Amino acid sequence: MQHAIVDVSLNNAREVLDASMQKLVLFQFWSARSEGCKQLSPLLERIVQQYPQQLLLARVDCDKEPDLAMQFGVQSLPTVMLIKQGRPVDGFAGVETEQAIRDKLAPYLPKPEDELLAQAEQLLAAQDYAGAYPLLKDALTLAPQRTEIKLWLADAAVSLGQLPQAEALLGEIKLAEQDALYKTVLAKLQLAKEAADTPEIKALEAALAAEPANNELKEKLALQYQAVQRSEDALALLLGILQQDLNYGSSKKLYLDILAALPKGDSVASQYRRKLYSLLY
Repeated sequence: MQHAIVDVSLNNAREVLDASMQKLVLFQFWSARSEGCKQLSPLLERIVQQYPQQLLLARVDCDKEPDLAMQFGVQSLPTVMLIKQGRPVDGFAGVETEQAIRDKLAPYLPKPEDELLAQAEQLLAAQDYAGAYPLLKDALTLAPQRTEIKLWLADAAVSLGQLPQAEALLGEIKLAEQDALYKTVLAKLQLAKEAADTPEIKALEAALAAEPANNELKEKLALQYQAVQRSEDALALLLGILQQDLNYGSSKKLYLDILAALPKGDSVASQYRRKLYSLLY
C-alpha cells in the first residue's frame, strides 16, 4: 500500500486490512447518492494526504460493494471506521467537522513537538546547540510535562552557558524521572559551574565586594563572566552601570554584544533587551 488513498473491493480488502498493521486505516463507506458523503470525502482526503506515512484512506463504494458494507455492519452513510492492527479503534457515522476528525486521529499522528524534537536532535548530534535551543524551547511550550524535552533543553542551555536556566530545568525533574540522561546533564552542569568560577573572577568579585560602586571593576568582572558564558551575571552587572551612566566605557557595546550572542528565543535575552529599551526610551 504505497498510496494514501485506495478504493476497496472484496479482492483487495484483506491487503488493506494488512496495511493497518503499519498505518491507521480509515475505512470510508460512501455512495455517490449521499450528500453527506460528498461533504465528507474532501475533508478526509485532505487530512490523509497530509500524513501519507501514518494514514491510509480506504474508500468502499457501497453501491458497487454492498457485500463488503454488510460484512462491516454498516447501517448508514457516510460511515468511517478507524482500523489499527486489524481491529476497529474508533469511528463515526454521519458528517463530522474537520476539527472533530483531527481530534479522533490525533492519538495516531505525530505530535507537533515531535517534529521539533526530530529537528533539534539532528542539530544536537552536530553540536549546533544555538540552532537546537529555540526548537527545544518551542517544543517545551507545546508539551511542558515532557521530561526528555526539559533534559535536552537543559543540555543545550549548559552548552550555551545558560547555567541558571539549566539548573532551574533540572530542578523540575522528579526523583523517579532522574535517569541516565539527567545524571549526564547534571554532571555537565556541575563541571560548567566549576569552570565558570575562575581565580580571576573570584579576585574581581572580592574586589567589587570591597568597592561595590566601582564601575570599572564591574565592567572587568562582566567581561570575565562573559568569557565563561555567564551571560546573565554579565548583563546584570552591565545594566547596573548603564542605569547610572548610559555612556560609561564600553558597557553599552558589551551589553549589546552579549544580547546578540545569546540563542534565538532565549528568555534572558528578551528580559534584558526590554530593560535596556526602558532605559533608552
